[in-house]
Amino acid sequence: MKKSNILGLVLFFMATLCMESQNVVGKWKTIDDETGQAKSIVEIYEKSGKIYGKVLEIFDAAHKKDLCRDCSGEDANKPILGLTIIKGLSKDGDEYNSGEIMDPKNGRHYKCTIVLQSKDKLKVRGYIGFALLGRTQYWYRVK
Repeated sequence: MKKSNILGLVLFFMATLCMESQNVVGKWKTIDDETGQAKSIVEIYEKSGKIYGKVLEIFDAAHKKDLCRDCSGEDANKPILGLTIIKGLSKDGDEYNSGEIMDPKNGRHYKCTIVLQSKDKLKVRGYIGFALLGRTQYWYRVK
C-alpha cells in the first residue's frame, strides 16, 4: 500500500474517534444548580434522528421511588426513575435545541438547549420564551 493511502486511513480513523468523543450521547451525572450536589444519572440517546434523555439512577435514597405527581399527560404519576425528561432535540451546529426538558419536581416543560462544553461536560439550559429567561445546569459524563 502506498504511504499516502495508509496516512489517509489513519487520519480517517482519528477523525472518526474525535467526532465520537464529541457526542452528547451517553450517561451523564446531573448536578443541582442550586445546591451543587449530584442528583441523578441521565442517559442521553438518539432515536429517529432526535435526542432524548431518561433518568437511569437517582442518588438520594429517599427519592428513588418518587412519582411524578405534578406531571401531566402520559407522564402523570409515573416513577421518575426511568422517565424521559429530554424530548426531541435536534442538532443545530454545536448546539442541540428545538426540543424540551421536563423538571420532574414540578412537572413543568421548558424549551431546552444542550451544548457540549468539553467531551465530558454538558451545558443544559431550560427556559421559557427567550433563552435569556431560564436556568443552566452542567452535567458530567459518567465513564
